[in-house]
Amino acid sequence: MRPVMVARRNFAPYDSPIRSAGRGAVLHWSGTRFQMKASEGHTIRVRASAGDYSVACRPGILRQAGRAIEKLGVFTSVHILSSPKVWRFVGRAARRGISAAREPQLHLFDDGEAAKNLRTVEEIARKLVRAGADRKALLIAVGGGVVGDVAGFVASSYLRGVPLVQVPTTVVAQVDSAVGGKTGVNLPEGKNLVGAFYPPRLVLVDPDLLSTLPEREFRGGLAEVIKYGVIADSKLFRFLEENIARILKRDARALQHVIRRSIEIKATVVSRDEKESGLREILNFGHTFGHALESATRYRRFRHGEAVALGMMCAALLGHEVLRTPADQVSRMVALIRRIGPFPTWPRIPADRLLKAMGSDKKAKGGKPRFVLASRLGCASSYGNVSTENVLCVLRFGPQLVLRALEELETCDA
Repeated sequence: MRPVMVARRNFAPYDSPIRSAGRGAVLHWSGTRFQMKASEGHTIRVRASAGDYSVACRPGILRQAGRAIEKLGVFTSVHILSSPKVWRFVGRAARRGISAAREPQLHLFDDGEAAKNLRTVEEIARKLVRAGADRKALLIAVGGGVVGDVAGFVASSYLRGVPLVQVPTTVVAQVDSAVGGKTGVNLPEGKNLVGAFYPPRLVLVDPDLLSTLPEREFRGGLAEVIKYGVIADSKLFRFLEENIARILKRDARALQHVIRRSIEIKATVVSRDEKESGLREILNFGHTFGHALESATRYRRFRHGEAVALGMMCAALLGHEVLRTPADQVSRMVALIRRIGPFPTWPRIPADRLLKAMGSDKKAKGGKPRFVLASRLGCASSYGNVSTENVLCVLRFGPQLVLRALEELETCDA
């Protein structure tokens, strides 16, 4: 089994230059300041082939949204894409902040994972046509991961591309999905199988918006934050271990720190590998398992973060089986993830059926699923030749993973 890409721990305090070594299998992170000046002020810069863009992250930034949007240029119309649920909580603040630039038109749609499909894309596109949106129109996505993914795909395809601004309102969206330009919708066969890489012109991250987030959504979203500690930054992981109680209470200072650090890591990775040809694969830690759980349950049982959390525990255990990841570190991963629960129980789905769902995952190659595994905290690799027996072993223990002690799971027989 040969790792195709390794990210060495730890990331520098801020985004750093990346240079390839040898056959491109290892990436070194130097301590010099990143050329994009990501650490200046509250703004993190992201490189993209269609043009660099900024992620502005600070509490209350939504109030200055109009001023930030004005700097992007002149638009013939502004269209907010959101969901009824999100708009009920943040609509007044969002409209007030955005209206400073131009009075927007509002288009609401269902942001349930089951509605993340091509039919929803068509419905939104037709609304835009009826509203007179042309190529100089601006779309603003206000919502969580589903809103951002759908709105991004609409922006990439409507009139062959219109400008987009992301205003993420959930933990998952703020630290992950709104940054990096991935857009897309689901098919019955799998998650995010239709989509495009389409970077936004601007991302506005306001941690204050998380104050109204439902508890289940908030806790599940923290899985993506833990992910960054596992794959790239052991210091962040330790901070999470020591401060998870404060974060779960939504302590503003602790929350802002982990959100910003997560964005910095995501920005560094996607700036180097925009279209997931190598390094960006490490961002999928836990997602191969998680996406299979979501698709096998028709996107109705789990929030995305919850599925990723269970998937990360599976990936940690698989790392122990395949790479001999130290048991104490696997135990720390599982223990921290458990602390953001509770999670929905594991579905009564045969392990071989979940394995088959993994073969339809967008990251699969030749029908063979790929897995991101951590050999130790802060160091992750992507593998394509993982033994089916090892995967089935982990899947069969999945229902008990959150309940049983690690010692009982260290070795298993498929």
